[in-house]
Amino acid sequence: MTRAWILPMLLLVCGSLVATALAVRGFSGAAVPLLLMFVLLAGLNSPLAFPRPISAVEAQRRSPVDGRPIVYWRAGCKYCLRLRIRLGGSAHQLHWVDIWRDPAGATAVRAANDGDETVPTIVVAGQPHVNPDPEWVRAQLSPST
Repeated sequence: MTRAWILPMLLLVCGSLVATALAVRGFSGAAVPLLLMFVLLAGLNSPLAFPRPISAVEAQRRSPVDGRPIVYWRAGCKYCLRLRIRLGGSAHQLHWVDIWRDPAGATAVRAANDGDETVPTIVVAGQPHVNPDPEWVRAQLSPST
């Protein structure tokens, strides 16, 4: 779990250091927007930007029942972030499995990707799809969920 927070914390620390250095030199007008930019980047790259993850076992149990696709992802992945942002509010219609928190999720991704942990991997009706277009993923969602 701590691995998912390394990049966001690093962004916060670096942003704080750079903003402090600018403020000390008298450039507080530039320090504030820069710090806000680093905070935003940290938030987008943190697990907080994604719906609450569930375990792979629970997602695999629920998906056939409710028809929702499973998204295997990890924090810091720019493709996962792109998918999450482009899905917008529809993101809550999927089961999200963080492979850094769930070893069973990482195992499922490796099984679908010839041993690689390539994310996002979306499982729709039992078929894995690696880094699909977000519009395609949205089209896979049933209107009733």
